[in-house]
Amino acid sequence: MKILHISNYFYPYIGGIEQTARDIIDCMGDKAEQKLICFNHEKGDVSEFIGGVEIIRANCFAKISSQSLSLSFGKKLKKIMREFAPDTVIFHYPNPFQAHYLLKAIKNTNCKLIIWWHLDITKQKLLGKLFEGQSTRLLRRADGIVATSPNYVSGSKFLSEFKDKVTVIPSCIDETRLVLSEAETKRAAEIKAEHAGKILCFAFGRHVPYKGYDKLIAAAELCGEGMIIFIGGSGPLTDTLKNQAKGMQNVVFTGRLDDDELKAYLAACDIFCFPSVTKNEAFGLALAEAMYFGKPAVTFTINGSGVNYVSLNGETGIEVPNSEVSKYAEAIKELACDETLRARYGENAAKRVKENFLKKAFEQRVNGFLKEVCENKNGIDY
Repeated sequence: MKILHISNYFYPYIGGIEQTARDIIDCMGDKAEQKLICFNHEKGDVSEFIGGVEIIRANCFAKISSQSLSLSFGKKLKKIMREFAPDTVIFHYPNPFQAHYLLKAIKNTNCKLIIWWHLDITKQKLLGKLFEGQSTRLLRRADGIVATSPNYVSGSKFLSEFKDKVTVIPSCIDETRLVLSEAETKRAAEIKAEHAGKILCFAFGRHVPYKGYDKLIAAAELCGEGMIIFIGGSGPLTDTLKNQAKGMQNVVFTGRLDDDELKAYLAACDIFCFPSVTKNEAFGLALAEAMYFGKPAVTFTINGSGVNYVSLNGETGIEVPNSEVSKYAEAIKELACDETLRARYGENAAKRVKENFLKKAFEQRVNGFLKEVCENKNGIDY
């Protein structure tokens, strides 16, 4: 079987969609001949091999409303469809620009189409409205659709109309990447020692509006000096967030963290704060990673998002009404004051991740899903 993957970007560019595309490729291994086409996160048209899979990167000349544009993508896709002639295309949605060329390229083929639906277009409301018809055509043409949580299926006006085609395959984390080295364990102990007597809270990710870090800082103002809230990562809102936290002794910005430092902070913290506020947070891989380390989480309710599927209220952490800062602060303080509760939620969190969101379970689900889809049409062998 030959599979063509279409993603926005790809490794070494790091993002949730890109990581999922990489995980799918790894799951297939030598069961299929694979290629991937995406935009280049740097300049120029590039073709290279990563892990034995050809990665074709089309030059991106501009971005409009977070959508990448390329003069060469359409031509490259057309050539791949003609010369590689894939049996199956796995398209990572959303990307309206890529979808335009994809629908043209598969119009008169028997190629199977799988839509890996990561999220609805919600932030760019005009863009979402403009491409509503295109999204419907994609889903109508699809032989199979994957959503990352049942919450997202019920909360999406598109997926809810095509439920008979949808399979839920949660995103996964690679536990081998999260094993603590001796140096990382030592660093975690140092972080704890530097703030002895304090409850350590940790959050990390891109500093963009939907991540809700402004809400976390506002909550920190209500939490008092008995805890430290570390905020890792960077982004367009970093300076704004630092200005908001100016003069606050219990908020510390760590900057961007490499994998070693990230694991050290995850191991050191007592509470994981995940204050995302919109469906742009479709799943929450960072949340799952923290839970793997046995950390109780504090989240907001996000209707239709997988966040509240990953962490369960009253079982692996505390969930509070969306954007209600005072409730978020109360949840942090409740966990800070109750070591037994933190331990119970943390134990449940680690168990939930290990039973549902590790790479082995993901691989089994992906292979089972592709086997079912590919044997349902044209007798393609899997």
